[in-house]
Amino acid sequence: MKLDELISRATHLPSKVVAIAAAEDAEVMEAVAHALEKDLASFILFGDEEKITGMLASHRIESSHEGVRIVPAATAKEAAQLAVKAVSGKEADVLMKGNVPTATILKEVLNKEYGLRTGSVLSHVAAFEVPGYDRLIFVTDAAMNIEPILEQKVQIVQNSVSVARALGLEMPKVAPLAAVEVVNPAMQATVDAALLTQMNHRGQIKDCIIDGPLALDNAVSALAAEHKGIKSEVAGQADILFVPTIEVGNVLYKSLIYFANAKVGAIISGAKAPIVLTSRADSAESKLNSLALAVCSVK
Repeated sequence: MKLDELISRATHLPSKVVAIAAAEDAEVMEAVAHALEKDLASFILFGDEEKITGMLASHRIESSHEGVRIVPAATAKEAAQLAVKAVSGKEADVLMKGNVPTATILKEVLNKEYGLRTGSVLSHVAAFEVPGYDRLIFVTDAAMNIEPILEQKVQIVQNSVSVARALGLEMPKVAPLAAVEVVNPAMQATVDAALLTQMNHRGQIKDCIIDGPLALDNAVSALAAEHKGIKSEVAGQADILFVPTIEVGNVLYKSLIYFANAKVGAIISGAKAPIVLTSRADSAESKLNSLALAVCSVK
């Protein structure tokens, strides 16, 4: 599957509603315009009504468009609160960050009264389309959990597996990444990778195949795995690249974009609903891809 196919898949699903907090953002509004054009979703836009109306008009979208509803909010904090409440109240299916600080919207997501926590770890799942690679490959977690312990890693894996399965991968192959392919007690990433593999073998982590530790080359290249004599259902065939720390994930994520010219869509998984928490530096195309990934991930 490529990202264009992901967008097509999203458009053929039952209609979903996206709540955008502080929607007065140029790139976000461009993504909304493209999404409306493709009939990807409908939107509730929370924020500065005058600015939102003007931005819609610049894309030749009337504020009376049947796929759009504007809800005024005096501040970014109020917009985030209202958007989260819309999702928790089942008025919307997806939450999206607009022109609001990440800390502000996450504070509302984690609110004990009306937030979107489920008790699970929230984690970032990115789907990359890499030039020359024959399918989407997922990377987790590049944005949320700094140095997760084993229990958190289990939940991060489960979140990514849930997203991959929503896209049609019935038994995604997960590669816990490390610098080497053997267990070294001095390298916690290798120890945790081996534990995740064993937990998967014993049925404690379901609906996927895990094998690690694997270095990046062995995870994505069958030739590299063969040269090192690695025999595995995952080596060279990984669907999900599971990174041990946020630094590894962040560098891999940005390397794929800036060195490999990869396209990406990403969401936060593990909440009551998918969350599109894109960066201000992300393009409108990435935001549209993320919207499609979120729509496909709605349970």
